[in-house]
Amino acid sequence: MAWLELKLALGHLDAERVDEALEEVGALSVTLEDAGDEPIYEPDADKPSLWSDIRLTALFPADAHMDSVTARLTQALSLKELPPHRIEPLEDRDWVREWLKDFKPMRFGRRLWICPTAYTPPDPAAINLILDPGLAFGTGTHATTALCLEWLDGADVKDRLVVDYGCGSGILAIAAARLGAREVWAVDNDPQALVASRDNAARNGVVERLRICLPPEFSSKGPALQADALVANILAGPLVSLEPVLAAHLKPGGRLVLSGILKTQEADIRRAYKADFAELETQAKGDWIRVVGRRR
Repeated sequence: MAWLELKLALGHLDAERVDEALEEVGALSVTLEDAGDEPIYEPDADKPSLWSDIRLTALFPADAHMDSVTARLTQALSLKELPPHRIEPLEDRDWVREWLKDFKPMRFGRRLWICPTAYTPPDPAAINLILDPGLAFGTGTHATTALCLEWLDGADVKDRLVVDYGCGSGILAIAAARLGAREVWAVDNDPQALVASRDNAARNGVVERLRICLPPEFSSKGPALQADALVANILAGPLVSLEPVLAAHLKPGGRLVLSGILKTQEADIRRAYKADFAELETQAKGDWIRVVGRRR
């Protein structure tokens, strides 16, 4: 089956209004993309941000009458004419394969590989995590995840208790378990992330060693849960507010690994963590940094 794509430069138009109008005229899906190069690092959950220059793509059935569609869309938006746009045919494909084609095995440090299910691990003797991209964050392609995986590869977590706070796909928790941790707590406030973490842990044969939970269950353990290492790959704002929680669950001498931090946010992190943590060290990858410290 083929499709028709309507590609539209949004300009000054309101994205939400255009999205609703496209749905009314029969669009099967609407995708918004950054037409420039404007990263949004920490969106406000109460006021979601979009780029200032947006390119929109709407998908229609192959038999849609696009002259009628564009006329109705113009009327729905109270415009004299649509902004610059074009209509193109789109052949059907194996979309899962298309989505995964650029996700190839990646190595982190000496021992650790992330391999999609479609590939044979390049080094069978290495520690291979089998992981495909999914709804939850974390495949190793982002600099912040890579920084954490590289730290785990070089750390001694064998027979240790490790916490992955903000686990996303579970990639860091699973890596810790595969590297020998006896018990790993994978914590996230998104139920979808917990589902993804459990599925990925089962695929990698470590689900029995993971404790996958929401933050309230983790916090309810109180001081009794004292980790040897805690990894939190979130964002700088939440990391600052979470300092008391993270500090409370690390034993003296335990290692703290923070990422999801821009270089410009390093000072905020150091201020928040300097009272409870010593030896704060920074490693950069592009615009992002990892901060590692030791619990006093």
